[in-house]
Amino acid sequence: MFDEKRKQLAKVSYLYFIEEKTQAEIAKILGIYRTTVSRMISQAKKEGIVQIKIVDYGEDLFLLESYIKNKYGLKQVELVPSELSDSNEEKEEKLALAAGEFMKKNIKADDIVGMSWGATLWRAIDKINGKFDKNATIVPIVGGPSHINANFHVNTLVYELSRRFEGESLFINATVVQETKLLKEGIVGSKYFSELKDKWRELDVAFVGIGGQLSYKKSQWRDLLTSKDFEDLKLREAVGDCCCRFFDKDGKILRGDLDDRTIGLPLEELANVPLSVGIARGKVKARAIASVLKGKYVNCLISDQETMLELLRLEKDTGYAELLNQQSS
Repeated sequence: MFDEKRKQLAKVSYLYFIEEKTQAEIAKILGIYRTTVSRMISQAKKEGIVQIKIVDYGEDLFLLESYIKNKYGLKQVELVPSELSDSNEEKEEKLALAAGEFMKKNIKADDIVGMSWGATLWRAIDKINGKFDKNATIVPIVGGPSHINANFHVNTLVYELSRRFEGESLFINATVVQETKLLKEGIVGSKYFSELKDKWRELDVAFVGIGGQLSYKKSQWRDLLTSKDFEDLKLREAVGDCCCRFFDKDGKILRGDLDDRTIGLPLEELANVPLSVGIARGKVKARAIASVLKGKYVNCLISDQETMLELLRLEKDTGYAELLNQQSS
């Protein structure tokens, strides 16, 4: 049956989406108010007269981003798609590209930026081509690795990021884990360290990696832990670390001797940074990422599709799957 109202909705939609006319132009053509045009476009979408299809990337990826953002109360979520044919190297490459773009978009002029370290963050910085006149100050927020694992040292990352954003940098001259609490307190309380601590209190943005389970072999710094440290962490069921601070499955920070000997921004302070960004992927890190999000230590996340699906599986969260079913029905 002919329906004049639906015809008008279709006509407005055609002019807007196909002929790409503005709402003001359509209002003039049809002799109606611009606000009426806006309302009719919304109504046409609601009634299925207009059906928007996104090509290249499945809508399920953006739905997943939105779901994770709402579930954990995050400011921003960037997920890269996962293909079955992708090698691990290709997955890491995609993540690095997304993280590099995020840095370019979100580091503003005169920002004070905190950097953790590791291979993932190094890859991200390496993807930032060219130089940007931001005059940002880049500072380390953790101590460095031992001389055995000097690759991706935090000072190297700080220098490279400051060079790309034509800013300044501060360096740290201490390993992340000290032999005793007294040694750590001496370093952190020293005059040379005071400027760095001041910058930690003024951070606008912070970028951190997330370390997975204790058996994870790619850590750049865990050789600094003693056998007693590992024993204690196993007993207390550590699932990962962020800023070289360990936590359990609920995001509870594991206080004690190791934490007292660690030089780095406390996770409670990381949580207060206006833009605190966790960058991590991989099924082996899914539980650790979930814990960081539960603890609300970061308010932005850059990861990939397969990692988030694994996270939801581990959390026994079926909400996203239910939304997908509703969308396809």
